[in-house]
Amino acid sequence: MIDMEKVAALIRETAEAVIVPRFRMLKQDEIREKKPGDFVTVADLDSERMLTERVLAALPGSAVLGEEAAAADASRFGLLAGEAPVWVIDPIDGTANFARGMPHFCVSIGYVEAGRKTVGVVSNPMADEFYAASAGGGATLNGKPMQVSPIVDIAAATVELGWSLRRPMAQYVAMIERVTAAGAGFLRRGSGTLGLAAVAAGRIDGYAELHINSWDVIAALLMVEEAGGWVSDFLAGDGLAKGNPVLACTPALRDALSRATGITA
Repeated sequence: MIDMEKVAALIRETAEAVIVPRFRMLKQDEIREKKPGDFVTVADLDSERMLTERVLAALPGSAVLGEEAAAADASRFGLLAGEAPVWVIDPIDGTANFARGMPHFCVSIGYVEAGRKTVGVVSNPMADEFYAASAGGGATLNGKPMQVSPIVDIAAATVELGWSLRRPMAQYVAMIERVTAAGAGFLRRGSGTLGLAAVAAGRIDGYAELHINSWDVIAALLMVEEAGGWVSDFLAGDGLAKGNPVLACTPALRDALSRATGITA
């Protein structure tokens, strides 16, 4: 059994000790581009190291899939071949925002056991917002239950559409055209985790991306489910190791958004 209070304390401590003090204080040599449009900072590296050490100490025998370690050492995906529980860590989701001094980023920890999402914790330190969910235990924002929006008409919906260079820009533009043709408004803010958390909180009505990595979604997908939403089967195939398309929304919009985005269960 995962101690949610312990995980919550860990992620808060990491944000306060490593991430917040560096926000808007980064030097240029503390930021590098891993590949076009994909940034990493010293804060990402230090926070992932801190989170990894502490979660492994809390649960010996588990594995860690962290964004920066995975990028540096693809062999770490071998840890996912067995049945060991896996912590899925994004030390800073929204690094490009963080590096540019824009306060839309978060720290995310998800926990997967026997192929099931079981725990998700997300901290948005600049907004003083803390999201948490456990399988069968509901989802909360700052301790208050979350519920997806009651929107049933796609013409009244707002959907966040994420994008990355892992798919051609033409596919992203085509998805925008289909979603807006269906009547929905759209936005993009640069953090898949916070986009999905916003769906869970009922602030927006859906989130879609044609390819996204597991560390960007595992924790927040559980929140959407526990808040009464619908999510695509992200863990299908090699989703944990290699990523997948993702769609999350209020249940009434499932069919319309599946058609508009081309993303199904």
